[in-house]
Amino acid sequence: MHGGKKYPVEIDLIDRRSQHVITVKIDVIDHNLGRKWIQALDHVLFNELHLEKNYCFLGFADSDRDGQMILDRVNASILYINDADIGYHIDDWFTMANTMTDEPQGNRTKGRNIVQHRLNMLHRYFEDLQGSSGRMSDFYIKADHEIRWHIRQLNLLCHEFESWALSYRKQIEAPDWQRPSQLMCWLSAPRFALEIEDLDLFGVDTINRDLGGVYIGVNKAVGKHHWEVFQDEGRDSRIGELTTSALRNQSEAAADFDIEWGRNPKDFPWQTKMLEDFRHWLTINGFDPEDPELTIGHPKIAQVDLKVSFGTEDPQKIWAMLNQHLDVSEVRTLRHRAHYAYHWSDEDYIQRQIEILKQG
Repeated sequence: MHGGKKYPVEIDLIDRRSQHVITVKIDVIDHNLGRKWIQALDHVLFNELHLEKNYCFLGFADSDRDGQMILDRVNASILYINDADIGYHIDDWFTMANTMTDEPQGNRTKGRNIVQHRLNMLHRYFEDLQGSSGRMSDFYIKADHEIRWHIRQLNLLCHEFESWALSYRKQIEAPDWQRPSQLMCWLSAPRFALEIEDLDLFGVDTINRDLGGVYIGVNKAVGKHHWEVFQDEGRDSRIGELTTSALRNQSEAAADFDIEWGRNPKDFPWQTKMLEDFRHWLTINGFDPEDPELTIGHPKIAQVDLKVSFGTEDPQKIWAMLNQHLDVSEVRTLRHRAHYAYHWSDEDYIQRQIEILKQG
């Protein structure tokens, strides 16, 4: 039907039980950022950089990486950090009981609600420990590679838990609006600077993401972006009173990318209202919602051909297939390919990542 079309990017997703493979076929958008991204991806594949499989499939409520497992990993990293001689101690412990609740939270009434201030504090611990891009904290400077790995996990696991908890809640509140996504991040992936013309791809409206859309990942600098702060800290929050200590615009990108597997909410009144509230929040906090240099939103660089990849464009059917294939076995471009035989559950996986970080 498609005449054997060659796609610029293909990702093989494997069912580790049956070894069945789904190939996700991706078209790249022909603009400046899309061209720079595919060049960066070619570099990553040619050099066989390590794909972070412990931070890859987010918002899949029934995956093996569920809320309890994620919090167990958080607490393990806290113990490592507390036992290290870096001068920072986290007097905290994260459980499902103190991080999730069936009590109403804001406008959420149906149960399975996240206790947001708990996750805000977890992110604050990470910010304190690492510092910000170009201004690493004294704690981070004193830490060895193993402890630095655990510091970074506080950030990754915080975001992973928030994504899981959202889909977990949506299962009972609005099943069609679960927010699964796929984050493709490589250790030590080289960065490139965003140029003026790239900034035009940002904007409040790009917070709405297409099913199967491929987007440049969020800022590599430590800190949250404006939309995250608005969602996590609330409509009445003020910049000078935030739990988070760092708010960053995006200045760089890399081969890292996200695939959105959730439905695009742009045509629904509740989403329109939320973006209006966000614009108001930006304004009262001294930001211009139309300023592209704020780098708000998600620049789209490519699109999955859903029909060819899955035989359907129905989100529920696609999620059912993805849920059985939550592992990346290979990534290909027209120039290079890389195979990923390892898995986050391997006994030596953490040590393998630490050794890679030691190499710089």
